[in-house]
Order: sequence, then C-alpha cells, then structure tokens
Amino acid sequence: MKSDVIVIDNAGKGFENAVTETRKAAAYHGLSGKDALHLELMAEETLSLVRSVTGEMQASFWIEAEGSRYDLHLTTKTVMDKEKRALLISAASSRKNEAAKTFLGSLRDAFEKAMAADTDHWGNDLPIEVLNDLPNHPIQDQDWDGYERSVLRKVADNVKISIRGGVVDMTVSKDFTK
Repeated sequence: MKSDVIVIDNAGKGFENAVTETRKAAAYHGLSGKDALHLELMAEETLSLVRSVTGEMQASFWIEAEGSRYDLHLTTKTVMDKEKRALLISAASSRKNEAAKTFLGSLRDAFEKAMAADTDHWGNDLPIEVLNDLPNHPIQDQDWDGYERSVLRKVADNVKISIRGGVVDMTVSKDFTK
C-alpha cells in the first residue's frame, strides 16, 4: 500500500495533512495504539528534522506499507552547503550517503562534497545578545539541537538519507512485528 503523496511547504501547509495520512495508514493496517503513536511520532519528527536542517522546504511525503513494515518517505530540494550535508548525513543510521553506494555514486558524492559551499558565519565573534541588538540584523534561532535525530534513532529501525545534488531523499523504516 502506498499512501497519497502530500506536498509540504515552508509555511507548514501540508504538515497536518501528512500527520492525518499517517493516522489513516495506521488505522487501515490496524496498528495498536502504541504502534500507531510511534508511526505518527516518526512522521512528525521526519518532517521537523528536514525543515530544521534545510531551513526551507518544498517537500513530498508519503508512506509505503507492506505487512507490518512501514517506510516513511520524504523528498525535498535545498541549496546544499557543507554544514547542511553533514547534519543530514549524521541523521542516517549508517552515517553515510545512500546515493554513494556504487563507484559512480561515490565519485559523484566526493565531487559534490568538494563543490559544496562553506557556511558563512559572519559575526560569530560577537555574543548573540550583541548581534540581536544590532539594527538590520535578523534574529536567528539557536543552532539545531538534534532532538528530532535522537527521537528517530530511538523509535525507527532504520533511517536512510540520500543526497544527490540539491535533492534530499529520506526514508524512515519501522517493522511493527511483535
């Protein structure tokens, strides 16, 4: 079974639809209360993780279920830099880019790593309190704390991240066999 593909944007449109679709998939397959909550938690944290790391999001989300195995898929485009790439790969169970499994994939991955832009952290010498008081300086959230990543590692069986160019594919898998 494959669920409907839900489009989620930066403004949060589609987020609630994705959670509703997750609940429908759990009900359709008759998951117990705890398992249904785990599936919903995985969906929410998957969406939050990608949005927290990439900053912008125009993503597609869907669920594939076969028997008691569920795969949550999320695909989005982003402007990739070295920091985003490292944060996304650190969320994967294997800590590797799944798109780099073949020789050509590894070659492409090495090239993309080398070509990825360094992150510009201007003004890091000043304390955040001073930066926030400067005129025309955007107030930014604190660095990503990795909460979503740690929740996914505890609840999911496997998290795969595939980065190819500026396209990120994330697959979160869980088998609910007792």
